[in-house]
Amino acid sequence: MKHISASDLGLIDRVVYINRTAKVVKGGRRFSFSALVVVGDGKGHVGIGLGKANEVPEAIRKGGDQAKKNLFKVPLRNATIPHEVIGKFGASTVVLKPASEGTGVIAGGPVRAVMESLGVKDILSKAIGSANSHNVVKATVNGLMKLRGKNEYFALRGRPVKTEAPEAAPEQPASEQQAN
Repeated sequence: MKHISASDLGLIDRVVYINRTAKVVKGGRRFSFSALVVVGDGKGHVGIGLGKANEVPEAIRKGGDQAKKNLFKVPLRNATIPHEVIGKFGASTVVLKPASEGTGVIAGGPVRAVMESLGVKDILSKAIGSANSHNVVKATVNGLMKLRGKNEYFALRGRPVKTEAPEAAPEQPASEQQAN
């Protein structure tokens, strides 16, 4: 996969989930935080990252830095995805389906964060299995990485890329076809 430079894109961070952990020591409890962060430019680039630190802002910053290192490009068609795809990670499965214009983002919290960061405006999704935010986000990314644009499919088949579909002849009613 080609490396994408985060400095060229106007990235927006979104915090999906913050977890607090406690370590019991002689003097009491020591708290630390982990933050699951999604970054995207709203134009087809997205990345996820996990940051851990003793304070929440530092964990979010580290998660954002990690997400910027994991950026990848997703082929989009208008404001949706090109085809249906299923992503899996751990016990989580995410089904992503393209939707017609005006549908909106029909998705739960973790999937919604990824889709809005990506720039998808119309999509149908369903998270099946584990609802763990980390696994759902990774399953969504797994599904997005499986997406292929029209150009990639034509290249794999060794065909020239068609820009416009030819106009189909208007269909005749069955009664006229039998008469011919």
